[in-house]
Amino acid sequence: MDALVSELARLLRANGVRVSPAEVADAVAAGALVGVEDRGSFKAALRATLVKRAADVPVFEALFDLLFSGMGRLVAGAERGLLAELEEQGLLEPDDLEMVAWTLGELASAMSPLALAALQGDPALLARLLRAAAQQLDFAALASAGATGFQGRRLLAAAGGAALPADAAALEQALRARGLDAAKLQLVSERVAGVLRRVEDAARRWAELEAGARSVRRAEQGRGGLAPISRDEIARTERAVKRLAERLKSRLVRRDRSRRRGVLAVRRTLRRNLGLGGFPAQVVFRRRRPQRPDVVVLCDVSESVRHVTRLMLLFLYTMQSLFSRVRTFVFVADLAEVTAQLRAEREPARAADLAVAARAVSLAANSNYGRALRTFHRDALPAVTRRTTVLVIGDGRNNYNPPEAWVLEELRRRARRVLWMCPEPRHLWGTGDSELPLYAAHCDRVAPVTTLAELEGIADALVPAR
Repeated sequence: MDALVSELARLLRANGVRVSPAEVADAVAAGALVGVEDRGSFKAALRATLVKRAADVPVFEALFDLLFSGMGRLVAGAERGLLAELEEQGLLEPDDLEMVAWTLGELASAMSPLALAALQGDPALLARLLRAAAQQLDFAALASAGATGFQGRRLLAAAGGAALPADAAALEQALRARGLDAAKLQLVSERVAGVLRRVEDAARRWAELEAGARSVRRAEQGRGGLAPISRDEIARTERAVKRLAERLKSRLVRRDRSRRRGVLAVRRTLRRNLGLGGFPAQVVFRRRRPQRPDVVVLCDVSESVRHVTRLMLLFLYTMQSLFSRVRTFVFVADLAEVTAQLRAEREPARAADLAVAARAVSLAANSNYGRALRTFHRDALPAVTRRTTVLVIGDGRNNYNPPEAWVLEELRRRARRVLWMCPEPRHLWGTGDSELPLYAAHCDRVAPVTTLAELEGIADALVPAR
């Protein structure tokens, strides 16, 4: 309990709540006095000792629930270790099961604590390892969900994840040496892989919670952000995005009407006024034909940015009457065009939903911008002409794959302009697996779009003056 209270105090400080060492000691004593069995009393005791201002109570409530409920649920699945799975599913004979148990016990001293916690089904140990690893990392800079995949891998590595493949191989080798036949060994190996995948998933979700825990104050105080955390906030943000798009559309239409009059046609003006003696003069303008731009959208629909991407698409489809044509391509690693599926959909929100939920690509894959760009160059390059605005929506996190920035360079040569809307703040560009600085060198404009104001700021670039 002492460690949990100390962690709660650290998270409170990270969110701007002042907590002194003496108050932490008082909280530990109060918690021990009331006990953790009565959750309500325990929570009230910690709140009374750690929170001094009414304004900080919502932050405390959110962090308490996150720390004492959310993170506990992440490791609850670890109770089903390797032996429990094999026994429950009846995959091995009792003698073979005993061999696995004996071998696992014999190798325990040489295994990493993380592998041992997973294979033996020890959620308490797993939680301690992940919590200790999290304290080594800087989650405070994570202002968006885009970086949590990278931080999840860092968290797993800090907890000893690098040793997991070697520990699994050592167990398999020992069982083979003791005579477990190939078919049964394959069953054991598959269950070991499943157990370790649960650990990797727990680390990723733990990183997401850690990042969220360190930005609770920002979530409480933020205004006009594009990454809401509740259903009500999602609905409010969608309505705000649609209102913004409609307002901008009206403004841009009025702007184009005023400019469509064109330039003065001197010869035609002179001819028309010959019979009038030059007074009163009738001025003739050379009218411009309205030329609406084509838009080609390359949209990252991976899990880390899917919600913000959807809002950007909602904004785009609400304004689509300003464009001659919109072609939409979605990608995670593979890339596919979803224009045909969206063309018949008149409701912008429904179109955005269809785009991010497109079954044309695997949503479970890891982001690979380089692969998606290569595929677009191979299959759809003729779609880009001098009338085309290429719009990329995504965080540029490439999972250390080849970035293939030459494709963007080629698109910039062919297109009218290349724009990039990034759902991460600027200070995260280039951190971890982000290739955005490299991609930005081949774009006409790269803009962070994390608030409604920033979304409004890029609208004029999407529909430029003609």
